[in-house]
Amino acid sequence: MTEQATDPTTDPTTDPTTDPTTDPTTDPTTDPTTTDPDLYSVVFENDRVRVLEYRDRPGQGTSPHRHPDSVMVTLSDFSRRLRQGDREVEVQLPAFQARWLDAQEHSGTNTGATETHTIFVELKEQRPAAAQPGPDRLGPSAS
Repeated sequence: MTEQATDPTTDPTTDPTTDPTTDPTTDPTTDPTTTDPDLYSVVFENDRVRVLEYRDRPGQGTSPHRHPDSVMVTLSDFSRRLRQGDREVEVQLPAFQARWLDAQEHSGTNTGATETHTIFVELKEQRPAAAQPGPDRLGPSAS
């Protein structure tokens, strides 16, 4: 994964739109299946997790949306630009990788030459307040 923040001094924890306690599955205005129903679909859901499938084409982008703490599994190689406020990161991942995604709100654009195909396993249980991630996480991480 390649990450370049265009403004490393931006602190998303001071922005109320990045509140990780908001559950996108109960707030339709930030739920990716509502903001981008042509790109996200629910493939499984129970009281503990929701599993989303995501597909897009080169140049295609998403509206701002929110993910709770999640595991992302890449089914294709992809390159994309994620945005959160004034901050941007470039993400490149090969197929068949599993990555942790801290709760976050973002929008993204497929900047590569291939279609993106990923699975998100969204956790419904809230993380304890003392275990909240640092303010500099945007996009997937290896831990």
